[in-house]
Amino acid sequence: MKSISQELISRVIKKRKSATHKGNYGRLLLIGGSKKYGGALIMAAEGALNSGAGLVTVATDQVNIAALHTRDPEIMALNWDESIELKNLIKSSDVVVCGMGLGLDDKAQQILRLVRDNITLKQTLILDASALDLIGQQNDLLPLNSKILIFTPHQMEWERLSGIKISDQSDELNQVALDKLVKNKNAILVLKSNHTKVYDQAGHIYLNPFGNPGMAIGGMGDTLAGIIGGFCGQFIPNLETVAAAVGIHSLTADKIAERQYIVRPTQLSAHLSEIMKQYEK
Repeated sequence: MKSISQELISRVIKKRKSATHKGNYGRLLLIGGSKKYGGALIMAAEGALNSGAGLVTVATDQVNIAALHTRDPEIMALNWDESIELKNLIKSSDVVVCGMGLGLDDKAQQILRLVRDNITLKQTLILDASALDLIGQQNDLLPLNSKILIFTPHQMEWERLSGIKISDQSDELNQVALDKLVKNKNAILVLKSNHTKVYDQAGHIYLNPFGNPGMAIGGMGDTLAGIIGGFCGQFIPNLETVAAAVGIHSLTADKIAERQYIVRPTQLSAHLSEIMKQYEK
């Protein structure tokens, strides 16, 4: 097991070249945000935007779009009821992030099936929150056709998905469960906890040594899912890139916690680009 280091983060975050454009930094689609949980999707989208994703689009319940555009006019939005356009967006995106505030109802299941049936082997797929719970209930909803498949559960979501009780979530059992879920050996597990661990299916594990208790606020994981998506859209989508996203998320929070009792996820996103600048190589 290795620790996520500042040197690793610096290796991943590349200085931008002059002759580039927004298409060079990833076309991201984030899907989530039911009527009740629109904030989860907005926080994830802000994480993606502020981590440097070139083009960010969300598919969400119509009720969330005005709030999103008021906060972030840089982000495009689609009413997720427009299924044909959503299907085309899934196919044309470099990275798809699904699950933040998605819910567990029939509509959520319909959307996850749409992702499952239209994701391709050229894309990175990140599954978070409600998407993981839905798959835990119905394993046939698991999309397996992406180039890289990234799971981002907290420990209770991982228990529901893997069947491993929180108290039994050892590295060995976690990797066995990941291999059972994904036969293609193209998955990465970001198991969120006090010190998050990042696993691949070759037996490599990164431990996150950063972070603080001020991060224990709703929306922190949604923000991380967006940041991971932003990093995978800009940099090579692999274990090191995902680990670097986890590390910079916590390092940014640590910087804020030097002067505050809590760290709001939206505040973390707002400071993220400034901290990334310190690590660009």
